[in-house]
Amino acid sequence: MLSYVYFTQTTEKTMRFNLLPLAAAITLALTPLVVLAEEQSTTDTNTQNIEKISVKGKYTVSKTIDTATGLGLSLMETPQSVSILTAERIQDQALNTVVDVVNNAIGLSSSKTDNVRNDFSARGFSVQNYQIDGVPLSWSLGGDAGETVSDVSLYERVEVVRGATGLLTGAGDPSASINLVRKHADSTELQGNIDVATGSWDKKQITADVSNGLNDSGSIRGRMVAKYVNSDSYQDLYQDRKTILYGVIDTDITDNTMLRVGGSYNNNNPKGAMWGALPAVFSDGMATDWDVSTTTAADWSRWETTNINYFANLNHYFSNGWQLVANYNRMEYETTNKMIYMSGLLDKETGAGLSGQRYHSHGESNSDNVDFQLKGDYELFNLQHEMVVGALYSKQKSYADTYEPIRDDMSGWDNKPVDNFFDWGNTAFTEPQWSTNANRQMDMETEQKGFYAATRLTITDDLKLIAGGRISSWNREGVSYGTVTDFGDNGVFVPYIGALYDLTEQHRIYASYTEIFNPQNYKDINGDFLDALEGQAYEIGLKSAYLDDRLHTTVALFQIEQDNLATEAGTITIGGIPTTYYKAAQGTESKGFELEVVGEPVDGWDITAGYSQFKAEDAAGERVATTSPSKQFKLFSTYQFVDLLPELTVGGGVNWQSDSYSESAVTIKQDAYSLVNLMARYDLADNMDLQLNVENLFDEKYYAYMSASSAAYSVYHYGTPRNMTVSFNYRF
Repeated sequence: MLSYVYFTQTTEKTMRFNLLPLAAAITLALTPLVVLAEEQSTTDTNTQNIEKISVKGKYTVSKTIDTATGLGLSLMETPQSVSILTAERIQDQALNTVVDVVNNAIGLSSSKTDNVRNDFSARGFSVQNYQIDGVPLSWSLGGDAGETVSDVSLYERVEVVRGATGLLTGAGDPSASINLVRKHADSTELQGNIDVATGSWDKKQITADVSNGLNDSGSIRGRMVAKYVNSDSYQDLYQDRKTILYGVIDTDITDNTMLRVGGSYNNNNPKGAMWGALPAVFSDGMATDWDVSTTTAADWSRWETTNINYFANLNHYFSNGWQLVANYNRMEYETTNKMIYMSGLLDKETGAGLSGQRYHSHGESNSDNVDFQLKGDYELFNLQHEMVVGALYSKQKSYADTYEPIRDDMSGWDNKPVDNFFDWGNTAFTEPQWSTNANRQMDMETEQKGFYAATRLTITDDLKLIAGGRISSWNREGVSYGTVTDFGDNGVFVPYIGALYDLTEQHRIYASYTEIFNPQNYKDINGDFLDALEGQAYEIGLKSAYLDDRLHTTVALFQIEQDNLATEAGTITIGGIPTTYYKAAQGTESKGFELEVVGEPVDGWDITAGYSQFKAEDAAGERVATTSPSKQFKLFSTYQFVDLLPELTVGGGVNWQSDSYSESAVTIKQDAYSLVNLMARYDLADNMDLQLNVENLFDEKYYAYMSASSAAYSVYHYGTPRNMTVSFNYRF
């Protein structure tokens, strides 16, 4: 078999930045621990209380989180790596979607399958666990209903817990969990803001966020968010159209009971959307090198997605201090697309050799999610401890219909040859007349149940232990593209163990062992389903606070194992049909470390930075997760000239990642690269400002997606080139 190899060119500007991350990471990690330690030692330690932090700065929060344990712990009290992107950080970097947030979160990376779908990964594993306000979601694999490009204007912040999170999220991989925290109606007076933005590729965007009390006493409050986006793209033909609406009402039923109800509408209706990606090699094995504007879409291509969410939250405090939380989420996804999937071996002289499969489908996915949680303090052996117990239930129903193009030969796949791909913009690859007969390709039902409990035991003032567990069930049945599906697992126990010890008032070491499981649709030689994939995550680390809690650092070491990995074991004949059977093997192991620094070390200077590194191998010692960068450095910082010119804030950052590749008959490799971003904001008045953001300052050309399954199906996507946005914000 011929082997084609493609290496991207490493530019001089890339090489300059490749040396930056490691040096910067070491400096950021050591400076707080060495230089600032001397300054910290001169403070009055009697005024420090690591349990009751009052964090200063725009990029940190003092609120407790439930994403990891459900116990309502601060970041310092959580024995796992946790990163938070605040509303201020999202505004400073002009982040719009979930994928934008992931690309700027420590230790996470994304892969752009096409204009709508993205895959996320952390520590060498796919990220499949998502929450809204701490309640797990039933998002589709790959985000085929547009979830990964959902807008974040609805959310106050985004929390990322790395490692296994099975205690609260149930099934998934031992990678990370992403929790989207909604904006709440917490103002009794009229206030809000309007943001108008324009930028590269004729971008036009307007966002409004308004809150107010709805009665004289302020016991009923409301909030509404609306956003509209209309933009072209660096890709030919592609146009982005988004409409986002969000409303919530908070009602204080009593002094101890609060009811929150609301809903959101997120419609993404792009024109000229791509399905698949660009050919990576020519038929003679030479590498392609396209302009970033190249597309395989047509002007009639569509990929409309709509996400409607209804929710209700009840929060009640009992007289003994315990808290009852009840959540209900109704998710309704709908997607309609008309697409072209391009494949084949392209002749670099004639432009022939490719063919396009025209595809039209409609699908819906509806899910109901219910969550109950009871938590509070209790006394044992004259010491105070915390406990949480909870139960979750979710049920998702999904279907997908396809519609064939009407053509002379209705047998087999629609596969129309492309005369000359180099002249694709003028090629008569017109939209066909679609059949009105729906072919039900997928009809699935997924049910998940979970019961969990956890407690934090105070052994001494300095030592805390966290122990918990979850009994989970996950089952799926139905039909998926001709294959009958009926698999899952019941009564799986998922443990959670953590310990934290205060070395000093400012330094806390921690260790944790967490698990997660993931049912798999593979059978052994006896026709029985293999046991679920089991992920175990071991983590130890040091969390520190400096400068009266103005600056926080985290150093974490981790090891992740995934067992029961399905591997081909042979072939047997069933009913005259050769069938592959599998065996469960000890699977992937990932080891690595992460460093993170976040805070406001001096007035006006906000910083967030982190370095992450992992090495993932399968049972045979072969590297896996090769398309995900094994090393990343992310830095973003802003400075307000508090004394000289307080109206002016400037900032910038760099996202660096190491090389990555996809390999089969063809090898597609992306060299290490850096993306540099800048921002500046000037306050025109107390209630209005003007902001400029520049992304990919040096116009780096890089792959945002690589797949090399075979020569005919070896493809890639380019990442976003240099672009800028200017926004005007008015507050009232």
